[in-house]
Amino acid sequence: MSAEEDFNQVGAELADLGVRISRMMGSPALKDQVGKVFASLQRDGAMVFRLVRDTPEHAAALKLPGASLFDPSGQGRTMKDWVVVPHAAAGEWTDLAEAALSRPR
Repeated sequence: MSAEEDFNQVGAELADLGVRISRMMGSPALKDQVGKVFASLQRDGAMVFRLVRDTPEHAAALKLPGASLFDPSGQGRTMKDWVVVPHAAAGEWTDLAEAALSRPR
């Protein structure tokens, strides 16, 4: 499947939890019941998750091959709570999205 299809599948799997697919800054995003983004699909096919630093899920996500902290500017200013997970690890996306959804914002 394509990255967008995998992203849509994650959204569908979490729909019963009040998750909806929307857009944020032109990219597909997953929003919780109150409209807060907790995950987003990037143009390169990777997905970024708000996992909150110093949590087990954050550490596990960073150990996935190709994963990194999210740097939206590309200038070395990472958003330390957000982890980019490549499409190659799409099998982990639903679990990571559930973890991101469960973290307080």
